[in-house]
Amino acid sequence: MGIIIPALIIIFSSILIWKSSNIFEISSLYLGRNLTDGVRGATINAISSSLPELLATLFFLILLKDSEGFIGGLGTTAGSAVFNSLLIPMLCILFVIIYNNTKAIEYSSKIIYRDGIALLIAEIILIITLSNNNLFWWHGAILMITYFGYLTFIFITMKINKEENTYRLEIDFETKRKMTLSDKTKFILLLDFHKILLNDKIINNRKAIILLFTSLFVMTISTFILVFACELLSSDTYTLIGSVEFKGLGLSISVISILIASAATSVPDTIISIKDAKRGNADDAISNAYGSNIFDICFALGLPLFLYCLFNGPIPLNGFNLRSAIDIRFSLLLITFLSLIVMVWGKKAGYLKALMLLLLYLGFIWFVIFRV
Repeated sequence: MGIIIPALIIIFSSILIWKSSNIFEISSLYLGRNLTDGVRGATINAISSSLPELLATLFFLILLKDSEGFIGGLGTTAGSAVFNSLLIPMLCILFVIIYNNTKAIEYSSKIIYRDGIALLIAEIILIITLSNNNLFWWHGAILMITYFGYLTFIFITMKINKEENTYRLEIDFETKRKMTLSDKTKFILLLDFHKILLNDKIINNRKAIILLFTSLFVMTISTFILVFACELLSSDTYTLIGSVEFKGLGLSISVISILIASAATSVPDTIISIKDAKRGNADDAISNAYGSNIFDICFALGLPLFLYCLFNGPIPLNGFNLRSAIDIRFSLLLITFLSLIVMVWGKKAGYLKALMLLLLYLGFIWFVIFRV
């Protein structure tokens, strides 16, 4: 029972994150309608779908504080980055092959080189920046500056799409011009707020902004629940409902955050990338995964680190937490390098590449369980 309770909470929070990601996707599709292929995925999609990692890192620091909280945030962002680099491209490849009844998926190697090299640079900066035993606010500032530098490069090299003035969204649900109270109640209970707001299937700036803030609200609550459940699961024992004591897994927060929190927070990235791939936007699907990684490493980790150290002083790293931080950073760099080799090997991806990415992920999981 001690494991079942937090496991059910994690599943529930993952569903909430998944629902909020649907709302995020609709608003990002509209807000990023003038961005060219590969740019929207690396910017708007990547930022919006990576907010759970940012919130999770922030909540880990608030709940666990100091080194434990930092390791939980680092594990979440690094684990999510590995998930995005390996499992999301793998799932995109398989979904497109099966959905479109084809043998391979085509994508631009330019996207891989652009975002892949930027990701490697970000991870090297992460290793150098966090090489001290004490973490300060300016460490977080350096990581955030790195991300703003990446965004600047993206928009400087972007070609503006000037063809669009009006936008009509294709939504895969039936609506009525006049919704009944039962319809609205059902949509609210299912957290499908966009079905109420987009009853006429037409979206504009006002509706997009409302959807964006609605999804942010739902995602904030669900991410806090997720972090709380991960804390319970990692504990030797915990109490709920008064003085009733339950047994947890007794694992380090780094392992729990890498294996569980990272996967749960990567749900939005996965959904958006798969839908982009099914639409034929393979470049956006892949750039969303890599762009999300850069956001995770530089901003989702940098901003909470900056804020926490600014108000609470430096975070000391020593002993087990210091070793875990080193292992996580260097394994992330190695996995990213290997995944890029797989992705730049030819301009098409089929079952063989999907298998190679899966094996790399399983190898990373083995390393986390027996080393980190």
